[in-house]
Amino acid sequence: MTQRYVSQVRVRWSDLDAFGHVNNARTLTLLEEARVDWLFRDAAQHGVDRLTQGVVVAHLEIDYTRAIGYDLPVTVSMGITAMRNASFTIDYQVTVGGATAARASTVMVAVDPTTFRPRRLDERERAFLERYLVA
Repeated sequence: MTQRYVSQVRVRWSDLDAFGHVNNARTLTLLEEARVDWLFRDAAQHGVDRLTQGVVVAHLEIDYTRAIGYDLPVTVSMGITAMRNASFTIDYQVTVGGATAARASTVMVAVDPTTFRPRRLDERERAFLERYLVA
């Protein structure tokens, strides 16, 4: 059964720009915080801790649909849209007050922590990520 990982992310005062909404570069930080919650904390709790040793963003796309302010909680829902030997693509849906504020995707590459060269995802990592595989 397919599922999405959902994380609540707190907007900090320093995330806001002069117009009172989250700066576009800080939106990437909100995505990162949600992703770390999922791939580092949650995956490790499920016995998948190798990702914490080395995974990097190889590609990023983001579409903004509305401003993110300071007063409402931000929810980031994540799923996997593609999995390859050494990489996987995360789909993000960012909502604020129930309304979509952004959609994004990142291609993540697992790397060897010593050489930082790409490495194959192991069976445990693949099994964990496959639970979140979405169409």
